[in-house]
Amino acid sequence: MTRVVDSEKEEEDTLIESSIRPLTISEYVGQTETKENIKVFIDAALIRDEALDHVLLYGPPGLGKTTLAMIIANELHKNIKTASGPAIEKPGDLAAILSTLEPGDVLFIDEIHRIPRYIEEILYPAMEDFTLDIVVGSDAQARSIKIDLPPFTLVGATTRAGDITSPLRDRFGIVCKLQYYTNEELKLIVERTSRVLEMPIEPDAAMALATRSRGTPRIANRLFKRVRDFALVAGSDKIDLETAEKALDRLKVDNYGLDEIDHQYLKSLIEKFNGGPVGVDTLASSIGEEVTTLLDVCEPFLMQKGFIKRTPRGRVATMKSYKLLGINYQENLFN
Repeated sequence: MTRVVDSEKEEEDTLIESSIRPLTISEYVGQTETKENIKVFIDAALIRDEALDHVLLYGPPGLGKTTLAMIIANELHKNIKTASGPAIEKPGDLAAILSTLEPGDVLFIDEIHRIPRYIEEILYPAMEDFTLDIVVGSDAQARSIKIDLPPFTLVGATTRAGDITSPLRDRFGIVCKLQYYTNEELKLIVERTSRVLEMPIEPDAAMALATRSRGTPRIANRLFKRVRDFALVAGSDKIDLETAEKALDRLKVDNYGLDEIDHQYLKSLIEKFNGGPVGVDTLASSIGEEVTTLLDVCEPFLMQKGFIKRTPRGRVATMKSYKLLGINYQENLFN
């Protein structure tokens, strides 16, 4: 089941993000402390005429890690080459990428935590000494070849910083954690998207989308596209609050940004398991969802907003969940 509030990237998101993506730090909304620090590091690297230190960006999906990597390349006035951790399956794949780099280029590796460990070992000298050591041939014919690389900047992005090995993490000179966005920041992003896509939106409608976007720009842009569809079919040349609220209700996204799966999760937790504690495997079976969907998509936001708690014995619903579903907290608690 495709979820409009799922922050994982889909093919449609790639198309829209490429058209509305900001190109400079000044255009980038949110992540104020991170972008200000990166601007200082970039300016210092330009003054020294050196490659920027390697950068690790981590945080939940949809917060702008790819966009920030491209901005870094633009601000450095260098080219960017992109790769994905799962696509680098053998040493030759990494060697092919590294051998095409020019001095000062930016290499962006998304999902860097998924690079196989034996390939990581090839990446270490490339990051530290700008050399590539590879073994060609096998058995008695095997020999090591050392290739000098130009200075470059590796920008790694991950949603699972804990899965990155310590030796790899220690080789990044700049480590930045991206935070969820405020409603005000998301409102600015929605308004910018409306200008780029030439579909006006009223301020209160933009805020309605922002408050239901789970603190994530990718979801805000996806909701904008869906609401725009409703407005166009209704014959409107702009998005007002009434149109936005009707569309969001049709999409079953509530004022907190929770969708039907989130509501099923909370309802099952309260009605079937008396509010918990209960294990995530049992919960997933009770609503017919994959465990990974609950772990990676539902639970982080439900915990952040205070709807559930994780305990050693399992998940527990909070009073806020009972109020959301209109269930008497004390009465259910002692049943």
